[in-house]
Amino acid sequence: MASSTRAPRSASLLLELADARARSDSLFELVRPEAFYERPIPERHRIIFYLGHLEAFDWNLFGRELGGLKSFAPNLDKLFAFGIDPVNGELPDDQPGDWPERDEVLRYNRDLRAALDSQLLPAVDGPEERRRTLLQFLHVAIEHRLMHVETLAYMLHRSPRNLKCARQGAAPPRPPQVRPQMRAIPAGIATLGLRREDERFGWDNEFEEHSVFVPAFRIDTYKITNLQYLRFVAEGGYREKSFWSDADWEWLQSTGTLHPAFWVRRGNQFFFRTFFDEVPLPLDWPVYVSHAEASAFARWARKELPSEAEWHRAAYGAHNGSERAYPWGDAPPKAGLGNFDFQYWDPTPTAAFPAGSSAFGVADLVGNGWEWTRTVFAPFEGFEPFPFYPGYSANFFDNRHYVMKGGSPRTAACFLRRSFRNWFQPRYPYIYAGFRCVEH
Repeated sequence: MASSTRAPRSASLLLELADARARSDSLFELVRPEAFYERPIPERHRIIFYLGHLEAFDWNLFGRELGGLKSFAPNLDKLFAFGIDPVNGELPDDQPGDWPERDEVLRYNRDLRAALDSQLLPAVDGPEERRRTLLQFLHVAIEHRLMHVETLAYMLHRSPRNLKCARQGAAPPRPPQVRPQMRAIPAGIATLGLRREDERFGWDNEFEEHSVFVPAFRIDTYKITNLQYLRFVAEGGYREKSFWSDADWEWLQSTGTLHPAFWVRRGNQFFFRTFFDEVPLPLDWPVYVSHAEASAFARWARKELPSEAEWHRAAYGAHNGSERAYPWGDAPPKAGLGNFDFQYWDPTPTAAFPAGSSAFGVADLVGNGWEWTRTVFAPFEGFEPFPFYPGYSANFFDNRHYVMKGGSPRTAACFLRRSFRNWFQPRYPYIYAGFRCVEH
C-alpha cells in the first residue's frame, strides 16, 4: 500500500514544480530584452540576477542529494546562488558589464533544468529516507520560486512602462462602497505555527505550534484604504514628527518621502502606479505602505497595528472557540474568496470579496496586500533552522524585521496557509503590503 500512495505525491510535486517554472517563465517574458540589466529598486540586484538565481538555487539545493549532477558552470552556480535583503544605506554598486549575457544565462537555465529533471523523476521514488529528503526539497524549490515570482512582481512594478510587455488582466470587481468600521473580537486562543509530528511542509520559522491567549479587542473590518490614508497625508501626517519613531523620521527626512511609493503626485492630484499603467488614485483600494508609514498612521488615528496573535485571532478564530484553516472556513482557496493566486495584477476594492470574511466578519484578510503587524520577527519556541538552508530565517532574527500576514494579489495559494509568516524591514516601501488597526 505504501508504494501505491508514494508515487502520486511525488508526481504531484513534480507537476507543481513545472507549474511554478511556467509561472516564473511567464513573468520574465514581460521584461523587454534591453531591460534585464536594469535595477528597478536600488536595494535589489539587477533583473538579470533573478533570471539565473531561480535555476541556480534549485541546482545547488538538489545537488546535495543527486550525486550524478555535474556542474555546467561553477562560476554561475556561485554568482546566482543568493539574493540580498535590502539594508538601509547599503546599496549594491555592480555594473551591467559585471553580469553574463542574457543568452548565456538562458542556456545555463535550460541545461540545469534538463539535467535536474533527468535525475529527479527516478530519485523521488527511490529509498524512503532519500525520498523524504527530496520531497522536502521539492517543496522548498516550489515555494522559493513562487516567493520570487511575487518579489519580482513588485520589482517589475517599478520598471518604466516602456520596458515591459503589457498584458490584459481581468477587470476587478466593483462592489458597493462601504464605510470604515470596526469589529469586536472576543477574548480567546490563537494557535500559531505547525506541529512537527504532523509532517506537513512549512518553513523553519513556522515551527513549533503553540497557543496564545488573546484578550478582547476591536479591529478594522477592512484594510485601510487610499481614501483614509489620503486624509492622513492631507492633514500633514508626513510633516508631524510625533507620529514617527526617531529612525522612521530620519528615513523620512533623508529620502524626502511625502506620500506612499505607489502614489504619483501630479499637481494637486494623486495617481496610482499600477503594474502596467497609471490611474487616478482608486479610493477604495487598500493603501500599500511601509511598516513605518502604517505605524505613523496608526498613531495619528490613536490606534495601533495588531500583533501577530491578534491578527490570527481575528482571521481564524470562531465564536465556538474553534479555529479555521482559512478566514472563510476549511475549504481550500479559490476564486471569489479574495484577491490572491495571480488572479489580478493590482489591488481590488477592500469590500470586493465578502465570501472570504472571517467568522467575526473581518474582510479581506487573505490576499489584496500583506498586512503589517507590530510583532517583531522572531523564532517560536522550539525553532530549528533548516540544516540545508540555515540562514533562511535565522539571519533575520535581528529586531529589524516585522511579521506580515495574509497575502497579496501575486501571492500563490500555497502561502495562504494559516502558519505562514512573511517579514520585512520597516522602511522598505515597495512591497504589496497594507494594514488595518486595532483598539484595546
